[in-house]
Amino acid sequence: MKVRILGDPVLRKKSVPVTDFSVVRSVMEELKIIMYQEDGVGLAAPQLGISLRFFGMDDGSGFKMIVNPEIIERSDEKEIGEEGCLSIPNVFADIERSRWVRVRYQDEHGSYHEELLQGYSARIFQHEYDHLDGILFIDHLDTKSRAALSQQLKKIMEDRRKNSEK
Repeated sequence: MKVRILGDPVLRKKSVPVTDFSVVRSVMEELKIIMYQEDGVGLAAPQLGISLRFFGMDDGSGFKMIVNPEIIERSDEKEIGEEGCLSIPNVFADIERSRWVRVRYQDEHGSYHEELLQGYSARIFQHEYDHLDGILFIDHLDTKSRAALSQQLKKIMEDRRKNSEK
């Protein structure tokens, strides 16, 4: 498995819920290894070409699998923070996100969890959650900011296309 890059159609597909948790468990270790090798703090299944609703994340308190996540409440209060994405190499931008989110999800065994995530943890969760709906962090940019990155994004997509033709 390898990280899919901007321009790959799987990154824009809406993922379907996980019903067979053995699938999650079978790719969990590889997802975790790739995430850490690539120096990421989160990695969603679609980024590995799997259109299922799960991701791994590590906010500094250890790795955890998030399966079939829901954001059940979010703060009206927003904060801006820098984000990047393993699927959009070397591109970083300030993105506005909810300061906190109340979430419900299952782990790799199907057990349910509910948590209130704040700050960095909330940012990672929201970023990875977006991947499950085919949304990339650059979609949150205003027109001017996106235009400023357009050449860099075009080059990433061209390089991905050339590499996939080899």
